[in-house]
Amino acid sequence: MVLNPYLNFDGNAAEAFLFYQSVFGGELFISKMSDGPGMENLSEAEKNRTMHAALPIGNGQYLMGSDCVPSMGHVLIRGNNHYISLTPDSREEADRIFNGLSAGGNIEMPMDDMFWGDYFGSLEDRFGVRWMINYTNPNK
Repeated sequence: MVLNPYLNFDGNAAEAFLFYQSVFGGELFISKMSDGPGMENLSEAEKNRTMHAALPIGNGQYLMGSDCVPSMGHVLIRGNNHYISLTPDSREEADRIFNGLSAGGNIEMPMDDMFWGDYFGSLEDRFGVRWMINYTNPNK
């Protein structure tokens, strides 16, 4: 099984995915609403919204997302009902990802050694997406 988190945005999906690309690297795929069939009646602003974005984040997994389309009745509600949990391969990679994602966001728990034995931190990035970074040392 492969887990591909899918995120929704309200007009800034492309900006968010360029930011995520700056943290994770990889080749970013973005298509606009105007690329899809039956989208000719959308406003110019909605035609420029992201229909689909995909960024490889390792081991055949992708971070995916799109923008809502208000004229189609889509409404984005930012909330705390989601986190994306990442398990990097090293403490250094955990710190790099945490520092990258937390830029301009809010740190909930700084990276630290936790009572359960892992190196963990959580944050909300500048786009309102919540992340948990959890490194498990395989040598413990």
